[in-house]
Amino acid sequence: MLASKEILLLEDDIVDVMTIQRALKQLNITNTCIVKTNGEEGLEYLRNCEELPGLIFLDINMPKMNGIEFLKLMKQNDNWSRIPVIVLTTSNDQRDKDETFKFGISGYMIKPVGYDDFKEMLSAIQTYWNISEHPY
Repeated sequence: MLASKEILLLEDDIVDVMTIQRALKQLNITNTCIVKTNGEEGLEYLRNCEELPGLIFLDINMPKMNGIEFLKLMKQNDNWSRIPVIVLTTSNDQRDKDETFKFGISGYMIKPVGYDDFKEMLSAIQTYWNISEHPY
């Protein structure tokens, strides 16, 4: 996935974090996965990282600063605005979909309940990003 760039995972649910990390490992995705539990931590990471992540997995429902608030601020920064963002959420609310796409996300995925379905979803994301061209 985007060569060797890090994946930034913004997710406050530890079970979902472990599920995503397990699936990435089983899919032989060797990119380092940096986990932050809310939008404030995500912005702080972007401010201080040496190299920008190649992909952001973003949950919407998080404490302190939710995913939509994070997106709004992130997309205002010219350096960060080109980072692909895939929303991974339990929200099937049309307003959430509309709001996140307004900020130019790369995809909106409803988190599957079963592990195999979760792994299949991440495999599809991996396939797409391995053949996709990137702005940086």
